[in-house]
Amino acid sequence: MPFDPIDVHVGERMRVRRQTMGLTQSALGDSAGVTFQQVQKYERGANRISASRLFEFAKVLNVPVEYFFEDMPQAIQDSMTPSGRAAMEPELKAFVDSYYRIKDPDLRHQILGLVKAAADIMDKRD
Repeated sequence: MPFDPIDVHVGERMRVRRQTMGLTQSALGDSAGVTFQQVQKYERGANRISASRLFEFAKVLNVPVEYFFEDMPQAIQDSMTPSGRAAMEPELKAFVDSYYRIKDPDLRHQILGLVKAAADIMDKRD
């Protein structure tokens, strides 16, 4: 079974950051509480990194968790579900965060209708 391209990308980002910091796989593993063999598997994308483990690596490597998902190839982003893309696209995240700050449910419903109408208009143009 081929490796998941997202896991491969996250592992590559981890490897690049580790090397930039001058850490060995053993040193990174020791700091994050895993073996160097496990670090090797993560870096190749052979094993998926859990959210809690990714958070630990982010702390050890002194980067935000988002770092691991930056510069994701467009082909991978295009294959993601809309909810997955929401985690990737800062503009979409800002939109959703702003939407949920609107406490009036009727106003939120009207805004949703406006966005859907605009998307329908754009679909007809294509």
